[in-house]
Amino acid sequence: MSASGGSKAIIAALGANLAIAVGKFVAFIFSGSSSMLAEGVHSLADSGNQALLLLGGKKAKRAASEEHPFGYGRERYIYGFLVSIVLFTIGGVFALYEGYEKIKHPHELNDWYWPVGVLVFAIIAETLSFRTAIKESNEVRGKLSWSQFVRRAKAPELPIVLLEDLGALVGLILALFGVGAAIATGNGVWDGVGTLCIGVLLVVIAIVLAAETKSLLLGEAADPAEREKIRAALVDGDSVTRIIHMRTLHLGPEELLVAAKIAVQHDDSAADVARAIDAAEERIRTSVSSARVIYLEPDVYRPEPAAAPTAEA
Repeated sequence: MSASGGSKAIIAALGANLAIAVGKFVAFIFSGSSSMLAEGVHSLADSGNQALLLLGGKKAKRAASEEHPFGYGRERYIYGFLVSIVLFTIGGVFALYEGYEKIKHPHELNDWYWPVGVLVFAIIAETLSFRTAIKESNEVRGKLSWSQFVRRAKAPELPIVLLEDLGALVGLILALFGVGAAIATGNGVWDGVGTLCIGVLLVVIAIVLAAETKSLLLGEAADPAEREKIRAALVDGDSVTRIIHMRTLHLGPEELLVAAKIAVQHDDSAADVARAIDAAEERIRTSVSSARVIYLEPDVYRPEPAAAPTAEA
């Protein structure tokens, strides 16, 4: 994922959520709807999340230092994980609490047209934001399904914005259901039910985001297709005859570490081996542009001797 593409989707979501949050809080003040309060907190939390993603992207661009020789690319993963925590605590848990309180102490809605009008506006704004996230994701996900894209994406921003926008749209529909049912029946319990459903939705999305960003924080290898490209680029059949073993690790969304022990000709001179390593590194970088940190160790391949057959008793 390009940094610019991710930033465009984040900024679109940030603008939409700030405008929606203001409208929801105004609707809550006039109507007393707990669904609107929960949705207002949700939008405010989402706005904070997008600010965190932008901050993480900025911090990740810092140059490598002696203390952090591989750079700060993983800052984006850390801030992505913080987003899942904020979404769970501020968005999900608060909505669950507010829904419980509204069911326990229901009251009729006042000025029902405020929450209905704000929800319709919010659905339109979130749809536009979601459309931008889908458009940006389609440019990088290739033939992957949406679930595969969320699981395999090395840049956390687009999957996070996608899931947040999806959660926001579904949450708005749930809020509209709760408010509509409360208006139709005159029973404020339905407003609380809608709020509880929003809380469950946000908790589920937060758990999915936490699981995915945790995997990135622990360190993920290159995608299978990229690993195959690296293997094909390493072995030229002449100076490099085979790969003895290889490891890859994402130092950040767009920076890949490649470490491999490669087999060279046993009678090559030191100068020949050095030239072979330089050429192999160049082939890797040409094949996979994100492979920026490469360590190759030359060796002579020694096949493991076959195990001696055991005598039968």
